[in-house]
Amino acid sequence: MVEIRQARYFVAVAEELHFGRAAERLQMSQPPLSQAIKQLERQLGFELLHRTQRSVALSEAGAVFLEHCRALIRQAEDAEIAARHAATGRGGRLSLGAVASAFSWPLPLVLEQFHEDAPDIEIRTQEIDTHEAAAGLLDRTLDWAIVRQTAPVRGTTATSLFVDRFVAALPVGHPGAADDGPLDLADLAADTWVWLNRHISPDYHDAMAAMCRTAGFSPVPTHWARSVTSQIAMVECGLGVTVVPAAASAARPTVRFRPLRHGAATIELTAMTRSAPGALTERLTELATRLTAAQGPMWPGSASTAT
Repeated sequence: MVEIRQARYFVAVAEELHFGRAAERLQMSQPPLSQAIKQLERQLGFELLHRTQRSVALSEAGAVFLEHCRALIRQAEDAEIAARHAATGRGGRLSLGAVASAFSWPLPLVLEQFHEDAPDIEIRTQEIDTHEAAAGLLDRTLDWAIVRQTAPVRGTTATSLFVDRFVAALPVGHPGAADDGPLDLADLAADTWVWLNRHISPDYHDAMAAMCRTAGFSPVPTHWARSVTSQIAMVECGLGVTVVPAAASAARPTVRFRPLRHGAATIELTAMTRSAPGALTERLTELATRLTAAQGPMWPGSASTAT
C-alpha cells in the first residue's frame, strides 16, 4: 500500500521533473529522495519516471499514478482538518470553483459576507470553465461552483442567481462606439468577431449563436477566447467585436459596451452543488441567492440599468 509520504515525494518529483528542485521543495537532500522513488517503483513493479542524464519525464503509468497520488494527499489533508474541526467544534473547508467573470461579481460580495458570518471556514477557490463544474462536484474536488447557465447533470443541483442580458462590446475606435444607445446586432454582421469555444460553456455559446441568427447573420469568428474576461480583453486589444453578459461589462477606457435593441438574449449565472449538499454549501447558496437578488451589478450596461 502506498504511504502518504511516498505520494508526497512522487508528486513533488512529477511536478518539478527534476530531483534537485523536488528535494529543495520537500526540504530534504536529493539522494534519499531518489532512493525513495526507486523503492516506490520496486514496490509497484513498474517504472513511474523515464530518467536520462539530462531529463526526467513521466511514464504513461506515472501520469495516471500522479492524479491518484494528488487525490490521496487531498483526502489525507481533508481527514486531518475534519478531525481537528470535530475535536474543536469549529471551522471547516469549502472548495469553490467559478468562471473568471464571477471573480469580479458576485464572488467578492458573497465571500466578504460569508467570511463575516463564518470566519472559521477556510475557503479555497479556483477558476473553472462552466463544463468543468459538474465533474468537480461529483469527484469532490469542488463543493460549490458559479457558472454560466448549464444543463442539469445527475447528482448535482443548480440554483439560478441572476438572469443577465447580453450587451455588445466594441473597441473604442469602432464606428458604433460613438453612441451609448441601444444597438442593432445586425449592424455588426460584417465585423471581425471574438468568439467563445462551445466546449467551454455550451449554453453561453449557443445563446450567442442564436442571438446572431435571430439578427439575420452567422458570424465567422476570427479570434477565440476561453472566458468572458478573455473576450473583453481581446476587444480591448482592438481585435474585434463580441457580445458578453452585461454583468461583466465593468467600465474600461478602451471598450464601449452598448445594450442591444429588440430584447437581447439572456444567460443565467448559476450556483451549483451536489444533490445532497452539506450545511456549509447550503448556507453559501442561500447567501449568494439573497445578495445577488438584493444587489445586482450596477456598472454601465448591466441588466439592472440597461433599458
